[in-house]
Amino acid sequence: MAEHITLAKDRVPLLQKAAFGAGNLVNNLLPGALGVFSFFLLTAFGIDPFLAGLLGGLPRFFDALTDPIMGYITDNTKSRFGRRRPYIFIGAILSGSLFILLWQMDPANSPTYNFWYFLIFSMVYIIGNTIFSAPLIGLGYEMTTDYHERTRLMGFSQIIGQVAWMIVPWFWVLIANPNLFETQAEGVHQLAIVVGFICIILGVLPAIFCRELDQKNLTNRADLSMKSAFKNLKDLLNSMTLMTKNKPFLRLCGATFLVFNGYQMVASFSYFIIVFYMFNGDYGAAGNWPAWFSTVSAMTTAVLIIPIITWMSNKWSKRTAFIVSTVLSIFGYILKWWGFSPENPWLIFMPIPLMVFGIGGLFTLMMSMTADVCDLDEYYNGMPRKEGTFGAIYWWMVKLGMGIALVLGGLVLKLVGFDQNATIQTAETIINLRLADITIPALTAALAIWVMWGYDLTEEKANEIKVELVRRRGEL
Repeated sequence: MAEHITLAKDRVPLLQKAAFGAGNLVNNLLPGALGVFSFFLLTAFGIDPFLAGLLGGLPRFFDALTDPIMGYITDNTKSRFGRRRPYIFIGAILSGSLFILLWQMDPANSPTYNFWYFLIFSMVYIIGNTIFSAPLIGLGYEMTTDYHERTRLMGFSQIIGQVAWMIVPWFWVLIANPNLFETQAEGVHQLAIVVGFICIILGVLPAIFCRELDQKNLTNRADLSMKSAFKNLKDLLNSMTLMTKNKPFLRLCGATFLVFNGYQMVASFSYFIIVFYMFNGDYGAAGNWPAWFSTVSAMTTAVLIIPIITWMSNKWSKRTAFIVSTVLSIFGYILKWWGFSPENPWLIFMPIPLMVFGIGGLFTLMMSMTADVCDLDEYYNGMPRKEGTFGAIYWWMVKLGMGIALVLGGLVLKLVGFDQNATIQTAETIINLRLADITIPALTAALAIWVMWGYDLTEEKANEIKVELVRRRGEL
């Protein structure tokens, strides 16, 4: 096959890539900070562990409703400012502001009061965040129609997004540092303000600098009004039904569910292994090693892995790049058996370059391939284009899977015999914990390879679809 050349009109300028990447950073920073801050619901605000678990779980069910609805709204919006950008601009301001308010609880209030305060503001925050994130994801799918430029765009945005995961692990250290804050509650209050303002500033950049698909070529969009709300709901359900018949999209969802949630299920295990195996339960001796492990993982993903994956995708194919990167991640998981060494803590960094191929490749390639799937949907089902709905359904599946993974992760901890109240874990528990830390993500990664083996939306097919869609729309 002749070497592919991306046309000038299909290239995304560096400024637009950086702006979209800034939005992706916000999309990572907010849930990352939320996860760390939620730990302090117990220690700083006195909320019962069971109620704290409800505060983590109940809003996710609400989130599952808002994502597809917002995806549908942004797909069908008619505005001189575009389908996506007005929502991104408003949503960024709402997301950052509501995140700040969410964490301004007073520890002097009763735990019951703080529970209801946090639950109510969580629901409101989710609405604001959905207004931002659903259009942002849809925007990324439509910024270019070129098969390879889509991967380059997603790779660039994922590199910037990894900055969030370099920063988030240190929130634990900052909030709990008595030299910085008198109380943990004060640390949460102040750090939430910093995070919120950063997210507002970075979040509006995609709305200002990024371009959308030319609206004059978009037809058959629904009328968004209260009068047509019931018809809109039927249209949304019909669109979701059509997506279940889109086999390439189902493969992307299945592979993502397996790789990401296999990783998430044991994500906290590395912390426990470092503390209880490498440092024999001494939190002081473990120090910042867990934070450095997470930060170096994110740095390696951004600086080394994503550029390699982008090159593999453009040189071979997106499917091949996914399979190769996932195989490499399995070898990385296996290396953790020797890397987590009490004799030499520095060896914890040894598995990272291979291990992070899994997550690094996953979202870079899957977001690029989902953009191709949006073309396939228009090819078979016509207008309107459904980037927002596809993105919302995809990320709804990710969030749902994350909730399941967190529950199953706790179950695995219980099954291996982990005792959260014990300073020293038994030898059998440590061995079982280490085995689970390796075998679970390796097994789910292997299953993801099997799911993606039959993925057939090749570059040749994607380009044929693109040519036909251009012809139908009457574009030059």
